[in-house]
Amino acid sequence: MGHNNTPLVAVSACLKEVNTFKMHTASHRHVEGLVEVSGVLPIVMPAVGRKADPTPLLDHISGLLLTGSPSNVHPDFYGDIIASPETVIDLDRDNTTLPMIRGAIERGIPVFAVCRGIQELNVAMGGTLHQYVHLLPGKRDHRSNKALPPGQRAGLAHSVTLSEGGRLRDILGAEEVIVNSLHAQAVNEPAPGMIVEAMSEDGVIEGISMPQAPGWVLGVQWHPEATFREDLPSRKLFEAFGAAVKNYAAGKSLAAAE
Repeated sequence: MGHNNTPLVAVSACLKEVNTFKMHTASHRHVEGLVEVSGVLPIVMPAVGRKADPTPLLDHISGLLLTGSPSNVHPDFYGDIIASPETVIDLDRDNTTLPMIRGAIERGIPVFAVCRGIQELNVAMGGTLHQYVHLLPGKRDHRSNKALPPGQRAGLAHSVTLSEGGRLRDILGAEEVIVNSLHAQAVNEPAPGMIVEAMSEDGVIEGISMPQAPGWVLGVQWHPEATFREDLPSRKLFEAFGAAVKNYAAGKSLAAAE
């Protein structure tokens, strides 16, 4: 029996209605970034919600990627109420990802969280969110420009400053990078143990990590999966995550062999 050493990474899916059918969906760009740059095998994790416990999957994966989405984490999870009737929610996704995040972090499984993912990561560990950044005094509108065709909305939009001594600055080898911007919500109070890794010039938290966690944990508010082919910093994030995943997988197979 051949043994394949490519580590598995669970990719969070959304429960969406597509032409009246309910579908579990994840953007192909995440899958491509993981396959082409991280060198791992992505498996899309359905948003089972409360119907099944997703955490047995933790025995089989060596990484967890939390994707972006038009939906938002339900404010119930961080002690707030829905700020606007047009807020899109996906409780099945929340009830899948939040326990998966806590379980992955506890076991030291690498977690890479993008856009909605950074918000889930923060909420799962006890932090809070701003529901509408553009309504806060002194903040710019971080949502994508809907006047542009969809394929152009993920273009690089503004700079972020990377924290000194942080994981992001270490991975990207820079003090500042230009990122895209397609979000209405953002981290408000970082969860206990989370440190701020990146800030936009108007003071929005754009990156967090958890240095005391047993494994590699990183969240970014932008979308590196949209730009990894032409943008080196985006590519470096997928490379760093891939290295962390392979490292975890190697440790796991070593433990199994003993």
